Amino acid sequence: MSLITVERIKLFSTRSPWWCMIIAAVLSIGLAALATGFATGPDEARVTPAMTQFGVGLGQMVIMVMAALAVTTEYRFGTIRTSFQAVPQRAALLLNKTVVVATLAAVVGLAASWGSWAVGNLLAPSADMAINTNAEWRLMFGQAFVYALSAIFAIAVGILIRQSAGAIAILILWPLLVESLLPLIPKIGDDLQKWTPFTNANQFLNGEQDMGLAGAEAAGASTALSPWWALAYFAAWGIGLLIIALAAASKRDA
Repeated sequence: MSLITVERIKLFSTRSPWWCMIIAAVLSIGLAALATGFATGPDEARVTPAMTQFGVGLGQMVIMVMAALAVTTEYRFGTIRTSFQAVPQRAALLLNKTVVVATLAAVVGLAASWGSWAVGNLLAPSADMAINTNAEWRLMFGQAFVYALSAIFAIAVGILIRQSAGAIAILILWPLLVESLLPLIPKIGDDLQKWTPFTNANQFLNGEQDMGLAGAEAAGASTALSPWWALAYFAAWGIGLLIIALAAASKRDA
């Protein structure tokens, strides 16, 4: 039995991945319904595909929690020791776990993105919901990349912290609070924010988007990088952190 198969069985044998996927879908599609369902008259005609993605970012947070739990739960119950005894190459074991979780995250990201678009299309039938521009295609399919890389980021944090509460706190507070508060630092705050990982992930998804009812013609660049370079930068953060985590897991006691 391959390590990929083993990790897939381990992941789906617990309830947390199922609940996290359900919550991510409900948040993403439910908030898309709220964002588009209350648009009437002239406002309905101004609904855009970008507006339907209002809740997909929150779904991303839930998937990060799922990814972290996939690692920290094993440390909590001590099953990671059995896994390391069966597979002495710890880095290979954890890398296969990462592949399984990241692949699942990408699938959930696509389902959340297109599901939200479908709900918006249903609730705002008079709006132009066609996916026409490169930015819109990048937004719809790009959720898979961002979800997968976010899962890698979360697994790396889980390996390093090894405690569910601590890992989840970092994964939620960093993108939602820390990166948002950086501009409050005098002189250097704005520059620091431009180089944070999740700000660049947001730039990849939302850069050059028609935000419709948000009041702007297009989302302006919030980082120093173009959208695709912003994704590469976000990937470098996730992969770099994973390399550090795998090295640490290979050297310290389980």
